[in-house]
Amino acid sequence: MHSIEADLAIIGGGLGGCAATLSAAKLGCRVVITEESRWIGGQLTSEAVPPDEHPWIEHYGCTRTYREFRSIVREYYRRHLPLNDAAKTQVFFNPGNGFVSQLCHDPRVSLAVLHQMLAPYLISGRVRVLPSHRLTNVCTHGDRVLSVSVSSAESGQEYVIEAPFYVDATALGDLLAAAGAEHVIGAYAQGETGEPHAPLEADPLDQQAVTFCFAMEHHAGEDHTIEKPAQYEFWRTYRPADWPGPLLSWNVVQPPTREPLTRSLFEPAAGYSWWTYRRILDRTNFAEGFAPSDVTLVDWPQNDFRKGALCGVDLREKAENIKSARQLSLSLLYWLQTEAPRPDGGLGYPGLRIRSDIVGDTSDGLAMAAYIRTSRRIRAEFTVLEQHIAYPHRLKGPEVFPDSVGVGCYRIDLHPRVNGEGYLDLAAWPFQIPLGSLIPVRLENLLPGGKNLGTTHITNGAFRVHPVEWNVGESVGALVAFCLQNHLTPRSVRNQDSELRDFQAALCKQGVELSWPSLFPV
Repeated sequence: MHSIEADLAIIGGGLGGCAATLSAAKLGCRVVITEESRWIGGQLTSEAVPPDEHPWIEHYGCTRTYREFRSIVREYYRRHLPLNDAAKTQVFFNPGNGFVSQLCHDPRVSLAVLHQMLAPYLISGRVRVLPSHRLTNVCTHGDRVLSVSVSSAESGQEYVIEAPFYVDATALGDLLAAAGAEHVIGAYAQGETGEPHAPLEADPLDQQAVTFCFAMEHHAGEDHTIEKPAQYEFWRTYRPADWPGPLLSWNVVQPPTREPLTRSLFEPAAGYSWWTYRRILDRTNFAEGFAPSDVTLVDWPQNDFRKGALCGVDLREKAENIKSARQLSLSLLYWLQTEAPRPDGGLGYPGLRIRSDIVGDTSDGLAMAAYIRTSRRIRAEFTVLEQHIAYPHRLKGPEVFPDSVGVGCYRIDLHPRVNGEGYLDLAAWPFQIPLGSLIPVRLENLLPGGKNLGTTHITNGAFRVHPVEWNVGESVGALVAFCLQNHLTPRSVRNQDSELRDFQAALCKQGVELSWPSLFPV
């Protein structure tokens, strides 16, 4: 084994992990970040999900660094791609003009921009990135993590990493489990949280569906039909209990009302078509002849896999569920190509072509990692509850957190669950991220770096999106630097007023917004 020493070890190269790396490195820390897949960036890259963001993202409601990331993405398109004159002049240019985001873009651009932002620290040696490295062991003593071990999937080389602080930025909270950190899988019992929408008993299978996304384009008159997936016959007839018909159909459920909704591939319905929903390349933005087709990213209700969990199950069951989840996405593509009803009365769109290159040239063309909505979550000093942010319970505004280390905004949006529960969709106020939700109840030097902070299953539905995960990571990276500089623990920063004020002042200087404007449209 080889050993690596750093000020901060980040296990998992998710979006929060990248933000924590940037934040800590800017403040002088030596950082090593490991990632199980080939790509850092998590939701934006290996999971291939265009950013889910709130309506005011261009002006406020995120960190300065996250806004910088978004600006560099746009500049990347302006510098390197043949935009037409109209697109060049758009201040808030949206490459795909997708409905879900004001910045629907190619995951490879996200990857390039993240590497660009990290470049000064990589070249100087302050940051070391270990892609394709899997967590293999954690050594702890008392309330501290002493070291973590990782192994390269390519060479088999093993490293032991030692650092004063560790961050779990994995998609499922793998380091929490390996370190023995107190954590929760699924839902708290209502008696523990008092949340109106919590189940009466704790339920570890109250985990949201995972999705293997894929990119596709359309070439009318051509045939790009894939080989029939092995599980296709199962998925083409599968009907969830809460669904208006077979899952592979144009009929879905509207999350807020659970009423049936019919939406087609190209023809708009209820505001958009599936094609424009998460479109990442709109060819009308580019010079004539540059792109033969638009490209859309398929993260739809029809490929939400809710037949098994990835969190809290053994490796065999996890592998089987990943295999089935990939089969569902391939079955959706095959159904679209061969059996999807068309407005002209025909069946199928054989001209749909999967773009495996966009997601890293995986063998089946799907994203290299599942889009994970539910992670293990720390049992924290403070847990954010439904009552703190849900609009129906707080008509005058959200809970104000005096230990705020950032902000976020998204609906409480739970996709169908493994336990058979359907959507839960609640309006939520723009909220703050309390420092208490980032501090485990016991461990002193392990911190969350993504969706694994101290929320409940319900409030995780609002905290799980891109800008919030980035903010969590950035604030955690800054917290580590602050603790190292001042010989403090994260817990003492929160629980000593003078230290908390100094840390919050440091965050503000870094461009982290701690509260929302007093007046804004809701």
